[in-house]
Amino acid sequence: MGRERFSSRLGFILISAGCAIGLGNVWRFPYIVGQYGGAAFVLIYAAFLVLLGLPIIVMEYSVGRASQKSAALSFDVLEPKGTKWHFEKWFAMAGNYVLMMFYTTVAGWLLLYVFKMAKGDFVGLDADGVAGEFGSVLANPGLMTVFMLLCVVFCFSICAMGLQNGVEKITKMMMVCLLFLMMALAVHSMVLKGGAPGLEFYLKPDFGKMVDAGLGNSIFAAMGQSFFTLSIGIGALAIFGSYIGKERSLLGESLNIALLDTFVAITSGLIIFPACFAYDIQPDSGPNLIFITLPNVFNAMKGGRLWGTLFFLFMSFAAFSTIIAVFENILSFAMDLTGCSRKKAVVINLIAIIVLSLPCVLGFNVLSGLKLPGGSVLDFEDFLVSNNLLPLGSLIYLLFCTSRYGWGFRNFMKEANTGEGIKFPSWARFYVSYILPAIVLVIFF
Repeated sequence: MGRERFSSRLGFILISAGCAIGLGNVWRFPYIVGQYGGAAFVLIYAAFLVLLGLPIIVMEYSVGRASQKSAALSFDVLEPKGTKWHFEKWFAMAGNYVLMMFYTTVAGWLLLYVFKMAKGDFVGLDADGVAGEFGSVLANPGLMTVFMLLCVVFCFSICAMGLQNGVEKITKMMMVCLLFLMMALAVHSMVLKGGAPGLEFYLKPDFGKMVDAGLGNSIFAAMGQSFFTLSIGIGALAIFGSYIGKERSLLGESLNIALLDTFVAITSGLIIFPACFAYDIQPDSGPNLIFITLPNVFNAMKGGRLWGTLFFLFMSFAAFSTIIAVFENILSFAMDLTGCSRKKAVVINLIAIIVLSLPCVLGFNVLSGLKLPGGSVLDFEDFLVSNNLLPLGSLIYLLFCTSRYGWGFRNFMKEANTGEGIKFPSWARFYVSYILPAIVLVIFF
């Protein structure tokens, strides 16, 4: 049986972008931009996205497309005889599973908030009341488990329908809705009375602020964000490389995905900052921004219930698009390694992911006394993926594609540049072989 294929190029681009577009774009990016000097920071971030993120995306796609396998077997197929590159599969698989151990819980919160917002749970509450609502959700393991289950079952059932009929068709619809919803919310925020200072804070380059925050810190924050925003290093994108044909070269496709990812991140800021400034609410970072700050903003806003419901709907789509992409990867591991059918892979992994997601749910209540590096169970799992598995996995892809002991630069270039479109430049060889791995190690340490 041949490898499944995407039915269209648009499907491939939107799904890959869906995998890259996640909560980091919304709850990390705008806050960091504001903290480190607005538009000046965005420029540095964009430069790093091209310098750090792009080459690694191209490498993941090349390994996927050349091997026609997921990360579970791609290294086995391409590595020189007698080498041990295939051990990377265990890191890639661990990365995908650990990511889903906490992402499913957060997606559950977002879905719950769509209903809470529509039902009017926040109407008439003051700031402490809104914070209290989130606190009561965290204290309720039963409710959190129900919504986590809904997300897991929904996303796996889409994957069970197959690549073209399920994953591609539904992710395409969600991504198009996501982009329209965001643009509507952004326009609405930008015309709010009193929102102009927020736009200025966000979009006016302020190099003074960068210097205040420490130039080194600002550059490092831009580097880290550009790196983590794309979910590179755990084979999450390699899988989609294995589903595309040879018609287009891979640098152009990777560029489209990085652009979409950045568009969503920047638009999130256009939604958040004018609204926070218009209603005099401090923009925060992390879960607080979404579950405490923004409900306060929507409370103060005319028609806030509707806008709030739409916002949480778009956030749920962003989370689901990532979960579906990673589930597709996890299913592909199972099918590549054991040769089992898609349906069987779905059933086994559905149970596995539900069991693995429980510690995160319970970490806020039953297991809240657990002392882990980084804080709560969620923080610890996030730390494992973001600070360890992603950078180390990226390093392995880099070395594999550039080293003569791996797949080698010549093979990588041949695969990356097959097809029409922008070609990967051969002059970048020294940069990707020596400088980029060093940068990744610096980020890691």
